[in-house]
Amino acid sequence: MSDVTETNTAESVEVVPSELSETAEPTPTQLEEEGDIAADYIEELLDITDLDGDIDIDARGGRAYLSVNSSDGSGNLHLLAKPETVNALQELTRIAVQTKTGGFSRLILDVGGSREARATELRILVDKAVERIEGGASSAALPAMSSYERKLVHDIVSERGFVSESEGEGRDRHTVVSRA
Repeated sequence: MSDVTETNTAESVEVVPSELSETAEPTPTQLEEEGDIAADYIEELLDITDLDGDIDIDARGGRAYLSVNSSDGSGNLHLLAKPETVNALQELTRIAVQTKTGGFSRLILDVGGSREARATELRILVDKAVERIEGGASSAALPAMSSYERKLVHDIVSERGFVSESEGEGRDRHTVVSRA
């Protein structure tokens, strides 16, 4: 039902648990292994739910990226593309990878372009924060979000010529934007 397309074609190698840790930067081979395990997990999920999708695997910036897109244009992936659903699927997929490798995974999952849609929403949030600062506020706090989203926000804020820092703990961790 689903096709797996690998962006990287290097030979797969078994990952020994001690090779991956939360602090060590994974090798390209380890990232490929993460991608393969994650793709198998997502492919099985798609089969169970009777959804069609193509899976692309990529490795960049020390992370494995998995993109699931509709191959036939049917758009049935929209059922899984809601941000909360993608985040939950990403966590389940990370757990599947961690169970197989014995190491920490920073895998990023995108379903039907959901990550780009969220990046657009984050750009709008940053634009509004910058408007508040340019309107006289000393800083502007954004809502709580995941570490990956906060990283995107930090990059967007920097592009706009402002500075940002993360504040708070756990689920309340958020980004505060201010002048450079």
